[in-house]
Amino acid sequence: MATAELVAEGSGIEFGLSDEQLAIRRLARDFAEREVDPLVDEIDEAQRFPRELMAKAGELGFLGVIFPEEYGGSGLGYVEYVLVVTELSRVDPSVGISVAAHNSLCTNHIYKFGNDAQRRRWVTPLARGEKIGAWGLTEPGSGSDAAAARTSARKVDGGWVLNGSKAFCTHGSVGDTFVIMAVSEPEARKGHNLSAFVIDRGTPGLRAGKKENKLGIRASDTAEVILEDCFVPEDQLLGERADGFRQAMAILDGGRISIAALGLGTAIGAFETALAYAKEREQFDQPIARFQAIQFALAEMATRIAAAEALTMAAASEMDRTGKVTLKASEAKLMTGEAAVFCSERGVQIHGGYGFIKDYRAEKFYRDSKICTIGEGTSEVQRLVIARQMLKGA
Repeated sequence: MATAELVAEGSGIEFGLSDEQLAIRRLARDFAEREVDPLVDEIDEAQRFPRELMAKAGELGFLGVIFPEEYGGSGLGYVEYVLVVTELSRVDPSVGISVAAHNSLCTNHIYKFGNDAQRRRWVTPLARGEKIGAWGLTEPGSGSDAAAARTSARKVDGGWVLNGSKAFCTHGSVGDTFVIMAVSEPEARKGHNLSAFVIDRGTPGLRAGKKENKLGIRASDTAEVILEDCFVPEDQLLGERADGFRQAMAILDGGRISIAALGLGTAIGAFETALAYAKEREQFDQPIARFQAIQFALAEMATRIAAAEALTMAAASEMDRTGKVTLKASEAKLMTGEAAVFCSERGVQIHGGYGFIKDYRAEKFYRDSKICTIGEGTSEVQRLVIARQMLKGA
């Protein structure tokens, strides 16, 4: 990991990784290089969700990293989870974000706020990789104002009837299990009016809408989810009624660690690609890596990656220790998102004209990186969260 191959196995010593954690990182790296790398260009160009890769990732435990073994998970923590997502994203951010969203959003929401019966019914197959999870909070008109959701949940005998739509839903058209936030208390104020529901694919009234044609992470499925008179039984309400917004905000704390890992892997991949090219590409009878301008760019990339990694590991460690990571998760997500965009842009520049064509991975990292400053709270939202956390009690 870390400034990648500058140091043999990465930064394991600096961050005190155990032998088991180093082995998990090697397992994820081997999987990414052996199974993912040969398919990257094909699935990106075709915008094809790679179910076969997700199935193999499930067999290795990557789709249930942070869940107990009794629910089909690997029984590991967020440090291990960050290692896995980073290594996958270093090769293909599309696969990295799919694994991240599956773990930290849908599955984690059911695990954290579901009862034991709900965990056994839905978390177990999700954690084993037998099913793919999707999570619906954002709506076409809400964006960063997540509490402004308008999808409705009307109470009826035996359950609820949902109507509305969700936008930018990862796995919206391929998911098997959906967690959906909807307004169950129309008279309550924002932030106290949402409830969370888990819904199976194939439920009448639940369907995928438009599949988005995206700038980057094109192999990760992103689609609209539409609910039309969708009946959801009472036992599919997650946690307490009207507690959905609080639940969603808690889930996003862990989700921001996921995006930090995604951004870190993207930055590392862009850096490694640029470094290798700079060593091989010759101009004026010497490798361009000997030019000071290139050296300065690589040095800046490596430094930002090191800082991003430190913040991401700190957030993951804090999550494992205390579970309270609002500040650290936002700091890590902000830093790594910006680092991913910077490193991928510098990577294209170092490649020159070749950075603009698809024969080289530099342009793909550039396209993929931008989601890291948008998804699960834009960089602007992260700055607001950080400021509010710092000013608490002031």
